[in-house]
Amino acid sequence: MNSQTPEAKDPKPSDSYVQSFARGLEVIRSFSAATPQQTLSEVAAQTGLTRAGARRILLTLQTLGYVETDGKLFRLTPRILDLGFAYLSSLPIWNLAEPVMEDLVEEVRESSSAAVLDGLDIVYVLRVPTHKIMRTNLGVGSRLPAPWTSMGRVLLASLPDDELEARLQGHPMERFTEHTTTDVDALLAHIRTARQQGWCLVNQELEEGLISIATPLTDRAGRTVAALNISGQANRTSEAQMREQMLPALLRAARIISRMMGAPGH
Repeated sequence: MNSQTPEAKDPKPSDSYVQSFARGLEVIRSFSAATPQQTLSEVAAQTGLTRAGARRILLTLQTLGYVETDGKLFRLTPRILDLGFAYLSSLPIWNLAEPVMEDLVEEVRESSSAAVLDGLDIVYVLRVPTHKIMRTNLGVGSRLPAPWTSMGRVLLASLPDDELEARLQGHPMERFTEHTTTDVDALLAHIRTARQQGWCLVNQELEEGLISIATPLTDRAGRTVAALNISGQANRTSEAQMREQMLPALLRAARIISRMMGAPGH
């Protein structure tokens, strides 16, 4: 629950900051897999808004078709997906990258995904699955904690050291499995290794049985803008197989997609 008042949480309104719009986004973000439908009071408590303020925003979203209600419970409608797909449609590269990833999946017989970095999360922008390998139902827009995923580590590796350390310091070091790295210095070492070698392998740190390997995707300026991975089941795919059999195919696919982005030297 967010106990902050809107005044304490939001910057002051100005010509460059529309407070009502920001609060509307807070209301949208209050809905999640854990809270797919909420009462007016629950939305107000989640966002720190007054009941009257939350009601105005919910009714506005309902009028626009982004929220529906049975009179008591509010829930998002499928139309809310338009907001996320507007981002994806503004990046036509993913339309071009999908056939490359489909060829990769056909070659290695394992799932492949692409993701971007948002704070200390990765956000999936494209996924070509073969089998369901996680309890989490991953799809476009899904988020996972970056420090314990292969794509997250290669994306974090693109940050300057001072920014990387600032993001990790004070971040909760949650133990997801017995293999999870929870020491900040050890995490930094893993990320720097990924930066040096140009790829990263993570074995069962986020979920038991999940192994994945990732490499960066770069743009015309040589900047890492996304990551590409192959993920599989650890009981049938070893680290050695990932490195020896799948990494070469992954690197080839990444070169092709990066070339589409105009990356130099690809």
